[in-house]
Amino acid sequence: MAQEQSGARSGAQSESEQFVSFGEQGAQLTYGSYLSLPTLLDSQHLESDPPAHDELLFITIHQVYELWFKQLLHEAAAARNAMSHGELWWAQHLLQRMHVIERVLVHQVDVLETMTPQDFLEFRQRLAPASGFQSVQFRELEFLSGAKDPAYVQRFKGLTEAEQARLRQRLEEPTLWDAFLDVLRTRGLPAGSDDEIRESLRTAAHDRSQYADIWAVSEALLQHDELAANWRARHVTMVERMIGSKSGTGGSSGSTYLRGRLPLRYYPLLWGLRSEL
Repeated sequence: MAQEQSGARSGAQSESEQFVSFGEQGAQLTYGSYLSLPTLLDSQHLESDPPAHDELLFITIHQVYELWFKQLLHEAAAARNAMSHGELWWAQHLLQRMHVIERVLVHQVDVLETMTPQDFLEFRQRLAPASGFQSVQFRELEFLSGAKDPAYVQRFKGLTEAEQARLRQRLEEPTLWDAFLDVLRTRGLPAGSDDEIRESLRTAAHDRSQYADIWAVSEALLQHDELAANWRARHVTMVERMIGSKSGTGGSSGSTYLRGRLPLRYYPLLWGLRSEL
């Protein structure tokens, strides 16, 4: 019996040691290995020679943007799926998280603007033809938000096959707006034509006792749209401050192209509702 008890204690101890999760004795992961820090921190390679001091800042800012774009895509897809499954509270929560991230994107421009035009010119010529215009994740986010542009896939020739496949998938899959229209239909509100959608939006706006959750999600979508517009406006102002009217490194017209994107709105019917309330 004593041997059995001893064996049981030994087995329990072994099992306990096996599942230690916290403290240095766990030795399962380190901060660096979990975050893949050796790879992450070795991903900033300067093109300038001799090295321009501010090129590291330029690379870091844009890599951080791409990480945030990845997170925004993750949240936007989940918010769309939540709406499609009638989980409006969860969709609203995810959209609110997107709002916080999008405000961070706007404020990151302030960090980039600590670089002077002279400092940028030290390495700008080495960037061509690389350009923010080529950000596939940013285009994915626009497509998923509702602003699909099939011409982009054909217009930009530098896409890899994997990037082309990702963009085509975004063009084919439902958008946040598509999911919101599904919500209207599920709640008995017509959403076939634009006129039907306008009337359904007015109904939800004027009867918030019955449609409070629909109204809240519509406002969250509008906030997403507004913050995206804020980022585009802040970005073009920064570009004009940095390079004036010069052409973009990717061959675009630079700030002229960016200013042409300012009127873009993901959800014009939600904006138009303001004039009809």
